[in-house]
Amino acid sequence: MRLSKHVPDLSALDLLLSVIELGSLGRAAQAHGISQPSASSRIRYLEQLVGAPVLRRTSLGSVPTSAGETVVTLAEDVVAAARRLDAGITRIRTDRDGHLKIAASQTVVEYLLPRWLKELSTRSPQSAVTLEACNSADVGAAVAAGRADLGFLESPDLSPDLTSTTVAWDELLVVAPPQHPWVRRTAITIDELAAGTLIHREVGSGARTSFENAMREHLPDWRPNTLFELSSTPAIKNAVVSGLAPAVLSSLAVTRELRSGSLASVTVSGLRIRRSLLAVWPVGQRLTGPARQLCAIAVRTRRAR
Repeated sequence: MRLSKHVPDLSALDLLLSVIELGSLGRAAQAHGISQPSASSRIRYLEQLVGAPVLRRTSLGSVPTSAGETVVTLAEDVVAAARRLDAGITRIRTDRDGHLKIAASQTVVEYLLPRWLKELSTRSPQSAVTLEACNSADVGAAVAAGRADLGFLESPDLSPDLTSTTVAWDELLVVAPPQHPWVRRTAITIDELAAGTLIHREVGSGARTSFENAMREHLPDWRPNTLFELSSTPAIKNAVVSGLAPAVLSSLAVTRELRSGSLASVTVSGLRIRRSLLAVWPVGQRLTGPARQLCAIAVRTRRAR
């Protein structure tokens, strides 16, 4: 049932109770952090709604009229209920701000998230963080289902249920052991890459999705020739280093190996796969508390590079 237009707002009722408790409009205004003219205006507004004066000014202060006594008696229960509601909402916000649930792709978890979380712990030390590390498809599903407050993923195929912002950029590289024939070439062709046997991440991985989309832009009927599917980037790197086959991996994941020479980057003529890494959250929701802080940290880190 809709309330009538004669029901005052809580601020006016709360002010009236303070006037009765403190004995004067001036002291009540001071307690509420407003000017006395503003307090007088609220009481006049209340009286207009009631249709009768609610306070009588005396030399000793303000006292309720007969109508005012009735309003005060009814307002006490209303304001007390509002304070209980306020306390309950505060508890909800405290619980939310005290526990952040994150879902993130392997690349983000291994190479970006640790320094973001370190800064978050400095800025918001009271926040506990739960992290679910999974592939990009599962990150999107976790956020959409409410199992995570905030997600970080690499996939270009974003669900319409999610809002996103770019927090980093990355490039996918074809990497091989130094003794592989491709490494001795200045560059290989896309057709040679398409015919080659590769070690792949599992279906649903952002890296695999980005690579397959890029290849099919050039070769629509291409199908991957897969030696192994592995869900772990370190496992793929070890397999490549051991000489099993080349792979396509995030540049973030192979910086150390390229520098040490245990892996080599293979140039593919006409193929460059640059992708954005995204923070995601449900459409229609605003990030708040530690989720908002963490997203801001990630974006600021991106801009600083």
